[in-house]
Formats: sequence, structure tokens, C-alpha cells
Amino acid sequence: LAQDGVPFADADGFSDFQAVDALSARYIEVWKGSNTLRFGGAQLGGAINLVTPTGRTALHDNVLQFENGSFDTYRVHAELAREHGDWDVFAAVSGLKSDGWRDHSQQSQGRLTINAGRSFGEDREVRLIAQAADIKQDLPGSLTLKQALETPRMASASALSGDQARDLTVKRLTLQSRWRFNETTLFEGAVWGWEKSLYHPIFQVMDQDSATRGAFGCIDWTGRVAGLRADAFYGFSWRDGEIEALRYVNLAGRPGAKTADARQQASGLDVFAEGRLFVTDRLALVAGGSWGQATRDYADRLKPANDDSVDYDWFSPRLGLLWEAESGAQVFANLTRSVEPPTYGALVQAPQTGFTAVQAQDAWTAEIGTRGRRGPLAWDLTAYRSQIDGELLNFTIAADQLPATFNADRTIHQGVEAGLDWRLPVALADGSLLLRQTYNWSDFRFDGDARWGDNRLPVVPEHQYRAELTWRHPSGLFVTPSVEWRISQPFVDYANTTKAPDYALLGLSAGFDLRDSLSVYVDARNLTDEHYVGEFSAVNDASKTATAVFFPGEGRSVFVGLRLAY
Repeated sequence: LAQDGVPFADADGFSDFQAVDALSARYIEVWKGSNTLRFGGAQLGGAINLVTPTGRTALHDNVLQFENGSFDTYRVHAELAREHGDWDVFAAVSGLKSDGWRDHSQQSQGRLTINAGRSFGEDREVRLIAQAADIKQDLPGSLTLKQALETPRMASASALSGDQARDLTVKRLTLQSRWRFNETTLFEGAVWGWEKSLYHPIFQVMDQDSATRGAFGCIDWTGRVAGLRADAFYGFSWRDGEIEALRYVNLAGRPGAKTADARQQASGLDVFAEGRLFVTDRLALVAGGSWGQATRDYADRLKPANDDSVDYDWFSPRLGLLWEAESGAQVFANLTRSVEPPTYGALVQAPQTGFTAVQAQDAWTAEIGTRGRRGPLAWDLTAYRSQIDGELLNFTIAADQLPATFNADRTIHQGVEAGLDWRLPVALADGSLLLRQTYNWSDFRFDGDARWGDNRLPVVPEHQYRAELTWRHPSGLFVTPSVEWRISQPFVDYANTTKAPDYALLGLSAGFDLRDSLSVYVDARNLTDEHYVGEFSAVNDASKTATAVFFPGEGRSVFVGLRLAY
């Protein structure tokens, strides 16, 4: 996860997505597969980058947005963007309050983003980005499958008796620069730091204060090598941080006797580079890689005999081919190694003390795909296969405790990710029609495991599909029905004895412009009020252990919003 190109994570690699204000993003980039190297990452799967508006790039000088709807939900959002000579500023604030669909699921959230910058000419600027978030959430807990489908609004008994919650405050500051040295060389870099405070009553009360700082730098170069067109980027990502991790007996949501007192220190460094050489006008050879190291140091103040430390280092190469058509469409193929050292959530597994014996996850991934746009069609299609050694897998060992983490022996992730946008060549009531579709085939399984054989991995469904059809009129009126379909039933356990049910959810959104700067919109979800399980945790063998691990999806809901932008 990154924001404005700068890694957005704790020093051990854990990313807290709740700290991000998606409403304040100008747009969101998805860098699939081996393209995570762009941010210095060596993880399996890719990267997501949220780009913040500036006073120059914001679409409007002023925005005020208000929403109200089901579960007594209120949300407000306001933005302003200003320019003054070489200076500009963007500021946004968001607030949300909701009783929640389930019992004991009330929440309140507040977020602030300020992006101030000074320009020193074209492609030369310095920016200071400040962010803050204050999030308070009651947790309704997980249920059995029967409860989740028949009485989904109930909270678990332990969530009520322990007044389970997750309260988080975050403050982050980033100083970054984009500086073009000449026509061929562009530098982007940042120094950043953040502080987090987490109060989290669950099976015990977790009370953590953490601080993380880091630096990131990347140079882009374009030019020629031996007379051939070429480009490259190279850089580094460094982070360092510590967590004061306390844990107490949960007395109805308040701390009782102390059960853990530890200091968790982590650091990491990635040095990365990638180059493309166009051996013809259309075909490029791609080569790159990253070298990384990470440290984990653990000091147990209650039981010093549990003190521990571990170091990791790795090299992750990438080789590929890229062909570009005159239209801009691309065909690509890559072979990449990915390495992911465990976070503290895997190394320190409450209520155990000391480090759990988990190793870094190591994988080789081959992918081939195409993306582009031609006439009314835009597509993105990728087929991939990852062979993984030591995949970090989670399973629930006891009700209301954090999932345990272990290394599998060998596993395989293979599948297809497909997206297709089609602007239909028909007009309906003077309006245009756009069909957007995504489909995922995810074949995740063990590979000759001593215990689980070739069983499928739980939680991830094999087939998923989502589509929306938007009718848009030149007057500003739009209507968008949508469907989200979990086609297959994913397994709940590694033994493959129990499946979670499939589902199909229907939605409808619509809006229209009251006048040039004022619009109203509606978002209706789960129109058929289907009872379904959206998420669940994995267990070893559901035929032998309790399976109160299911989180019901929300029932029918309707939200109405009013947006003033000028």
C-alpha cells in the first residue's frame, strides 16, 4: 500500500487500511503482480497507490458532501483547493457516524488531509502532506454459520461480555519532492513518519502505541542504450519503527491484570531497479530486481527469557517482455521472485510469548497478459501461476482469539484476472450505456502437502464476478444497476470438509444534477435483503472443531447524498 508513491505501512510491513481516507483520493492506481517493484516492494500480489489531490489538480475549489441512510448513518465530507502564485493547498475533512447493521457495531470516524506545496517550475515541487484519523468501532464478533444466516444481526456473546472494540488514532506527516533534473531524469522522494495508538479489547485488551519513520527515493530515466530506446527507474525504501505492546485481561472492555508487556522493534531496507530496452520499435526486454533486508527485535519486559530477534535478507529478480501496439495496447509476460518476511502479527502470537517459528514466504510467479483500449472496448486480462514455499497462512485455533499463523510447505496460486469495459453501440432514451465487468478465477491449493495433500486453500472463492451497467444522460442523470456474484462456494477449512455458501447481491445507484454545481445521488445495496456470509476465518478441520468464524454481510440498505461542488 502506498500514498502518493510513498510506502504506507509500519516498519514490519503491516498496513492499516483504516488510516486511509479514500474520499480524499484524486484517483487510485492498481499495480498488479511484479509491478509492485515500482514502490520497492517484493511482496506477492502487487501494490495499490492512492493519489492525493493538490491545490492545482483538484477538480473543484470547494466541495461539500452530505450523506444519510440506513442504520442511522451520517457522513460529511468537505474539501477546499487554492492556488496563490507558486503555492497551493488542498484540505479535506471527513466524518462518519453509524449505529451499524448488527448489534454492537456502532462506529464513528474522523479524518483530515492537508496537502500544501510550492512549485519551482515545471515538474519541480516540494510538498508537505499531513494526515490524521480518529476511528472508534464496536465489534459484533463472529458467529456460527447457522447464526450468520438465520439471525445475522446478533452480536456474539463474547463481543458483548467483553465490550469488544477497535479504537485507533493516527497522525502522519510526509515531506516529499518531485524534481526534474533534465529532460531524461526525474527524481521523486520523501521522508515520512507517523504515530498510532490502538486500544483493542478482544479476547484480551490490546493496548499499543507505535511510531514509524522512513525515507523513499526513486529516479526515473529515459534515453538510449546502444542506439536503442530505453528507460529505467531505481531507488530505495527504508523504514524503522517500534511498538509498545501491552495486553491485559479483558474486564468488560476495560484492562484488568497485565498479561504482556513488550517492545517490538523492526526495520527494513529495499534497494530496487528496473530497466526496459526496446530491441524493436514495439518489443522491450524488461529486467530488474530488489535486494532487501529486515530485522525484528523483541523485548519481553515480563519474561526476559522470551527476548528474541531475527534478521532476513533476500534478492528478488524480475525478467519480462513487453510488446506495445501503435494504439497503445500491450501484451506482457513476466517471471518474478517475491519474498515476504513475517510481520509481528505472525511472529508474536498471543497468548503465546516469544517468537513463533515462522519463516519468510518465498514465491516464483509467471504471468502473461494484455491490456488496452480499442474503439468501445477497454480490457485488462492476466493469467498467472505462483509456486510458493512457506506461504504464511492463518487459521483460528480458539473462539475469540487472534488467528494463528504458520508456514505451509508448498502451495500454488494460479488463475485469471479479467476486466472488460464495453461502451454499447446503442442509445437508450438519448443516453449512453457502459457495461463494466470483472471476473476472477482463483485456483489456490496445497501442492502435495504431508497433511493436506492437494486440498484447496480456504476463504478465497474459486470464481467471482462483478458487473455494473451505467446509463448516462447528457443532462447529468445516471442510473447504474450492479451485481456482485460469488459464483463458487469457498472452503472454510484446510481439511476441505465445509464450504461457505455462494451468493449474488444486487445493487442500484443513481443521481442527477439539480443545477450546475449541485447534485443528488442514491446508493441502494443488497436489494433482495439476502442473508449471506461476506467474510470468515479459516480453521483446520470444521468437522472436528467449533466454527463460530463467520461474519454476516449487511442486509438491505439505502443511502442518499447531496454534493455541492464549485
